[in-house]
Amino acid sequence: MPKFASMVKRLLVGRPFRTDRLSQTLLPKRIALPVFASDPMSSVAYAPEEILLTLSIAGVSAYAFTPWIGLVVVLVMVTVVASYRQNVHAYPSGGGDYEVVTVNHGPRWGLVVASALLVDYVLTVAVSISSAAANIGSVVPFVATHKVEFAVGAIVVLTAMNLRGVRESGTWFAIPTYAFVAGILAMVVWGATRVYLLGDEVRAESADFTLLEEGDHLSGFALLFLVLRAFSSGSAALTGVEAISNGVPAFRKPKSRNAATTLLLMGTLAVVMFLGLIMLAGVSGAKLAEFPAHQLVDAPPGYEQKTLVAQLAEAVFAGFDPAIWYVIFFTGLILVLAANTAFNGFPVLGSILAQDRYLPRQLHTRGDRLAFSNGIVGLAAFAVVLVIAFDAEVTRLIQLYIVGVFVSFVLSQSGMIRHWNRLLRGETDPLARKRMRRKQMINSFGLFMTSAVLVIVLLTKFTKGAWIAIAAMGAIYLVMTAIRRHYDRVAQELSEAELNREPTTLPSRNHVIVLVSKLHLPTRRALAYARATRPDVLEAVTVNVDDKDTRMLVTQWEKEDFSVPLKVIESPYREITKPVLDYVRRVRGDNPRDVVTVYIPEYVVGRWWEQLLHNQSALRLKGRLLFQPGVMVTSVPWQLASAQRVRDRDPGVAAPGAVRRGLSEKDSKR
Repeated sequence: MPKFASMVKRLLVGRPFRTDRLSQTLLPKRIALPVFASDPMSSVAYAPEEILLTLSIAGVSAYAFTPWIGLVVVLVMVTVVASYRQNVHAYPSGGGDYEVVTVNHGPRWGLVVASALLVDYVLTVAVSISSAAANIGSVVPFVATHKVEFAVGAIVVLTAMNLRGVRESGTWFAIPTYAFVAGILAMVVWGATRVYLLGDEVRAESADFTLLEEGDHLSGFALLFLVLRAFSSGSAALTGVEAISNGVPAFRKPKSRNAATTLLLMGTLAVVMFLGLIMLAGVSGAKLAEFPAHQLVDAPPGYEQKTLVAQLAEAVFAGFDPAIWYVIFFTGLILVLAANTAFNGFPVLGSILAQDRYLPRQLHTRGDRLAFSNGIVGLAAFAVVLVIAFDAEVTRLIQLYIVGVFVSFVLSQSGMIRHWNRLLRGETDPLARKRMRRKQMINSFGLFMTSAVLVIVLLTKFTKGAWIAIAAMGAIYLVMTAIRRHYDRVAQELSEAELNREPTTLPSRNHVIVLVSKLHLPTRRALAYARATRPDVLEAVTVNVDDKDTRMLVTQWEKEDFSVPLKVIESPYREITKPVLDYVRRVRGDNPRDVVTVYIPEYVVGRWWEQLLHNQSALRLKGRLLFQPGVMVTSVPWQLASAQRVRDRDPGVAAPGAVRRGLSEKDSKR
């Protein structure tokens, strides 16, 4: 079994990397772009669609607001990209928004940003995968009817790919990402050419349907609220922008400049694709209804509403099926891979938080392939829970989305303003001050824009599900502060113990107790080992839970003529743990300066189910004895035949650390 598990692990994850190979895993810009920017670039596949879906409640006339909403979203995106280009130069260590806010606003606000980003990363995976299921389901009915299963499977595959390392997974993701960008840009260019140069009519399959409004949303406050809600949904196009600032250490040198260039490329591509899709949606007359069964009139019986990208591809490339399938396939694939942005951001942020003692320290260590494996697995587990809980429905999940990322945007921009103020106080060079003032103005405008969006998001989405994201952020904040308090309490306890430590003195005597259940080979080995330590007092102890068995044991013991006395502890209620504990406490109470060492014989088994049949009493007793002051517990192993077969089958398990790394003896000697 261990050999099979090792083989599977090597197949899925690959051979482990030495620590000194970390520099070889750094990313060039051409690989960093698909690794860190796949989320914001791919979000153009569903952000325009969410705008249309929201406006559809007010009928087709509300679609007139779509271009203006799109332009405002682009303005916010350009502002955020420009602001984060400054972040990566000012704070290149990889802390991103968390570091910016912690340094400039203090640790508590830094934790607010961290909790917001952790929630947003989980939602990025859930939304991206669910959107991929919807797009692929547009042409593959089986996926449409099994969206949850598809989404969970995709998350598992992504997890396995990321466990192989950032560089290797990035190489795999590069081709699909660039293929998606090429497909969307080609569709936009060819669609614009047909409409504006060739004079062709490009009509979506839903163009001739009648779209009915739901309720009265065409006037006054109701219309304003609907437009703002559509804008907040379209702002999902900005998610993932912050991931590059968290991933600066993964870039090749010069790290900051390469990260800033990647941000610029990402922003340019995302803006062009986003506006291009909105333009095509307008000229093709595509309609998407939030409630298609009620709102789409004239639709044929059994009509399944396709995604915006699928409708536009069929309209633009009408009669050329390979191009249609190309766009839909790579759109679905990039939406799966878009979750990779979170798989790179979440583990890095988790590692930094663990280093600051706000999360378990296991998240700070790298795995076999120099990736933060524990963080990757944790992110996947949370995302799977969300996908199952919300049935992989993008419209339901998107209401929870972008709250966290805009909280981090707002606090990050205000933190950068403080950063420039601090530098300006010590700067006397007029040219340098002018540059700083210009950068501060960019961050100030960014603060204004992102604050406005955050207010709109909270107003329009709070009752739709955003409160769940806010509650999750609050829960994570409390958990992180509790973890920090625990680590601080342990550190203080140890430091106080060190200050109050008296000169080390050896115990006056070592009182050894060997626990005996039967007089068999494991017991004989424990006795022999205990004798070899030359204790001051050595005795064997057994608990009388069955008179007949105890009498047989005493008879055998006397027949063997051991020089070690056997003490029988009575147990009228047939307990084992409590009588032994009481006896050990009495020994310690009679001689407080003595140390009591308890030897417990244990079986070493090779099959998981054998563990259920052996060692249960020993494990319970050991767990209780470990809490007794002045008591040492020693396990004396006895390997059964099944354990011998495991060792013969995989001799490398005896090498230090080999089991954890999944190495054979041959591998461990390299």
